[in-house]
Amino acid sequence: MEPEIAPLTDADVETVAALARAIWHAHYPGIISVAQIEYMLAQRYDPAVIRAELAQADVWWFVLRLDGAIVAYMALQKARDAALKIDKLYVHPAAQRCGCGGRLIARAEALARREGCSELELAVNRGNAKAIAAYRKHGFTVREAVVKDIGGGFVMDDYVMVKKV
Repeated sequence: MEPEIAPLTDADVETVAALARAIWHAHYPGIISVAQIEYMLAQRYDPAVIRAELAQADVWWFVLRLDGAIVAYMALQKARDAALKIDKLYVHPAAQRCGCGGRLIARAEALARREGCSELELAVNRGNAKAIAAYRKHGFTVREAVVKDIGGGFVMDDYVMVKKV
């Protein structure tokens, strides 16, 4: 069956929150601490946080389904006049390397063009070699390195990557 990308609905918020927890705990240990994983999950994936984002006009959430099951998600937001930010893009490990991420990036590019943006941007942890390689494969380049205090004694040590659309 062909993957299906659709806007996230309220009915699927808890499913996405649970998927985020599974993906983060499978992927991030060794890159960031479990304490930071839990802190960031609470900040970004509490169902109330996701629902508040869904209510914003300049934030878009999408899910990707394979055989009816949500296996990936993406959240986008206007960053600057000319840029659309991929704030979140995650694919369950069992669905990686099947084109899901590329399909979500293509959807982000289409939305960027529709919104009059000439560039996609994202932040990716500098230690996340697998994701950096995937983004490079899809035409992103590193614009800068940034360290951002996110509270709780934690920082995000990221590359900001960009792609012209």
